[in-house]
Amino acid sequence: MNKRNAALLSIASNSFLIIFKIIAGILMGSISVVSEAAHSGIDLIASMVAFFSIKLAVEPADSKHPYGHGKFENISGFFEAMLIFFAASMIIFESVKKLFHPVDLEKLDWGIGVMLISAIVNIVISRMLLQTSKRAGSIALEADAANHTVDVFTSLSVMAGLVVIRFTRIEILDPIIGIAVAIMICKTSIDLTKRSIKDLLDERLPDDEEKTIQRLLDGYPGVTGYHKLRTRRSGNQREIDIHITMEKNTSLEKVHELCDTIEREINLALPGTTITIHAEPQSAMDM
Repeated sequence: MNKRNAALLSIASNSFLIIFKIIAGILMGSISVVSEAAHSGIDLIASMVAFFSIKLAVEPADSKHPYGHGKFENISGFFEAMLIFFAASMIIFESVKKLFHPVDLEKLDWGIGVMLISAIVNIVISRMLLQTSKRAGSIALEADAANHTVDVFTSLSVMAGLVVIRFTRIEILDPIIGIAVAIMICKTSIDLTKRSIKDLLDERLPDDEEKTIQRLLDGYPGVTGYHKLRTRRSGNQREIDIHITMEKNTSLEKVHELCDTIEREINLALPGTTITIHAEPQSAMDM
């Protein structure tokens, strides 16, 4: 499945779950179920943002964006994190109100069934999105997959609470569960914010990826050394700048051929990489 189709699938599933949860929540008078519907509503907006960011991110580089448009995905991930936090705030607000103004819950079996179906749907969708995000290196889809994964745990938490309420009739558990769900959602928001911001601030690539680059450079006898390694990620693209040193008598043709080989080998090891190599003659101090 490609990134675009994965994002469309996420939009469709969230739309279905919103309608499903709202109907059940209203019929039951349950704040935890309605809160789950609000969470799915936020997820729908996030999925639509992810879809459009993916369309923009694949646009080729132009005169105004010489490094491409990959960071649209990073912006999307950050925006999704903010939406998740907003959803959590709404859930806490409504749950606190329900603590002081409780209402009787009805049709608990409906709510239990809705939450079970919601959890199953989100398990399937989250796995598909995560697999696609890893294959395509998409932060936007990764954020969307995280949203669906949170939905799995929140739906199961609400379901468990409704089961307990059904047998104990302790209805104050409903807003308490809503608050617990919101706390879980906040944790996801914080994690996604960190993940998005580090790419927006051009944090270097992970240690294992930089070690892969260094290992490949060490394998070329024509390269006598390297320095000023700079790396960063832009959406699903990696960008690498490196200075390499070569023997003084190396011909320009040989330098060009070696640089092409290095770029090709790094791209095989780390697909989707743009590499800029600055070749320098080895100085007497380096020998």
